[in-house]
Amino acid sequence: MSNRDLECELSTSADCPVQDGVRQIQRISPRAAIIGGGIPVNRLLPGPQRQLIGAWCFLDHAGPAELPEGQGLNVGPHPHIGLQTFTWMIEGEGLHRDSLGNEQVIRPGQVNLMTAGRGIVHTEESPDGERHIHAAQLWIALPEADKDCPPAFDHYPDLPQWQNQGVQYTLLAGSFAGQRAPSRIYSPLVGVDLTWLTNSNQQLGLQLEFEYGVLVLEGNVEVNGEQFAANELAYLGRGLSSLSLQASAGTRVLLLGGEPYHQQIHLWWNFVAHSRDEIAVALDDWNRHNLERFPRVPGYAGERLTAPPLPWLTGAVSG
Repeated sequence: MSNRDLECELSTSADCPVQDGVRQIQRISPRAAIIGGGIPVNRLLPGPQRQLIGAWCFLDHAGPAELPEGQGLNVGPHPHIGLQTFTWMIEGEGLHRDSLGNEQVIRPGQVNLMTAGRGIVHTEESPDGERHIHAAQLWIALPEADKDCPPAFDHYPDLPQWQNQGVQYTLLAGSFAGQRAPSRIYSPLVGVDLTWLTNSNQQLGLQLEFEYGVLVLEGNVEVNGEQFAANELAYLGRGLSSLSLQASAGTRVLLLGGEPYHQQIHLWWNFVAHSRDEIAVALDDWNRHNLERFPRVPGYAGERLTAPPLPWLTGAVSG
């Protein structure tokens, strides 16, 4: 998806605040954003409260929603550098195209993972007649050593799944509970979807060196004794060995974690970079139609997106 935010975000990663000697869970509320086709989403990362969880640097929650007839997702050609886009489809279908020539429909229970590296262009659409959407769209910041890797696209139709005491687990990325996801990632991180089939209290084992967050996708969940509602993100920090999640049937959450990302990054428009100069060069290449770095997307008939001006050159934002 294309990010319409204009600010340049400098990365930070810190543990939860401590009050009276007890570490608090940070409650992160969503802010409204609009993606292609006029579809509203709840944006949790980046934001003023928190910019990263491990290498996860962007998180949109779209739906669950039924789209009006004739309206669907339609994001025209736009570039990415320095990141991986990670799409977890829960309901509905989406069509991905990119400048490598890939054309892939993503269906519920599947992940699309696009590695931008030095540069890639892609589009996202709702297939004809698709009226439903429920998905999580995430970005993963590439480490500096891998930021200029060759672009790639991977589709994962089969992911590790298991049940524990009335909860369905799907492992999206990394390793968890003795399982490993096939997704190609460059940083130590994890992503797990948990869906409650019956009322249940789950005790999850965590890695001490990871920081974690829990996004409520549907329903309500009690996170270590504190209630969180749909579209709220509970940031837990690091140093925890276990996590308690209690919820009723129909609840769904997304567990994200990773080693704190200590490298400084800038996130602006659709670029993640380790310096402003990298962003400026990428923007110039996009504006000059540098087809060697940002080729056309075969099969898409619409216009490509126009980049906004760099805020630190216009004085609009000091980031």
